[in-house]
Amino acid sequence: MMKRLLRVLATVVGLLVLSLPSQAQLRHEIHFPDVPGYKTLKCDFHMHTVFSDGTVWPTVRVDEAWQQGLDAITLTDHIEYQPHKDDLPTNHNRPFDLAAGRARQKNLLFPRAAEITRDTPPGHFNTLFLKDANPLDTADFLEAVKQANEQDAFVFWNHQAWKGPELGKWMDVHTQMYDNKWLHGMEVCNGQTYYPDAHRWCLEKGLTMMGTSDIHGPDQRKSNDPEDHRTMTLVFAKERTLDSLKEALVEGRTVVWYMEQLIGRREFIEPLFVQCIRVAKPHLRSSNAVWVAIENVCDLDVHLERTGSVGPAELELPARTTYLLNIRTKRPADPIEMAYTATNLLIAPEQGLPVTLRIPGE
Repeated sequence: MMKRLLRVLATVVGLLVLSLPSQAQLRHEIHFPDVPGYKTLKCDFHMHTVFSDGTVWPTVRVDEAWQQGLDAITLTDHIEYQPHKDDLPTNHNRPFDLAAGRARQKNLLFPRAAEITRDTPPGHFNTLFLKDANPLDTADFLEAVKQANEQDAFVFWNHQAWKGPELGKWMDVHTQMYDNKWLHGMEVCNGQTYYPDAHRWCLEKGLTMMGTSDIHGPDQRKSNDPEDHRTMTLVFAKERTLDSLKEALVEGRTVVWYMEQLIGRREFIEPLFVQCIRVAKPHLRSSNAVWVAIENVCDLDVHLERTGSVGPAELELPARTTYLLNIRTKRPADPIEMAYTATNLLIAPEQGLPVTLRIPGE
């Protein structure tokens, strides 16, 4: 009897072990559609591992990102801040080297990266698409930035006002970086924090808008959902390749997904809205009304406030749902245009995206 019980237990344990890999391979897609001419890549370009002040192994970041539906990530461990160096010898290329194979297996775009970490000011700067992170380990701040740029890296300023607006001011050193074309973007959002000055400077200076998680501990999410997701950058790339990803970042084709908002330039956020919010042809017309379905296919609840004279004063379009709208009109066969502001799609600080919902005529 005991031997039989042990055989049964061994079989059960074996089946459980066999089932683990298949469960670990489940991916939960993020829902933001492609826009005309570009693929919408979901990206997080700021995260840490045990090779600086994070608490996970580099391959864990790859597994988390793939499971949560991301397309591209970077490990941006601090160059200067190495609190685990007594246990892990400093090698700034090692996090990438350890995780690159796993990233290929998971089909993630995975450029080499690092974070230049100095006092604020001048602040912290992520460097993406490096060939070798070790030359950045130099005493002079501007020399480190120069070394990154000599490798044709994409450099962006992290969490600009994390120590307050006074220490986060635009200073001479930033002007020098900007004039030398050594600074290419800024974090408009980092984790749960939005930086309106960074948003404004990106618009004024032609810098790429970035949104990142800056994650240090394990990420317990299995998916990125409308009500709970990591802050990330949506990148509009011509192809799903490293070269196209870099080209899109350099050209500034990004929108930030932050909490319950999308933040970006109008030229990029507007076509994304058009692909996300789909107005069907009316399925019913009476003598004085039409009934029409409005579908929101993305992972953002969209909030609309009327600016014209037609339609409800407010429209709430929850993520991945269809809203049935009844519009009263004296001309039910004619096209109808409804003017709104999408208040949680920001094209500038405190400025929502003007949109028009067009209902087709007969």
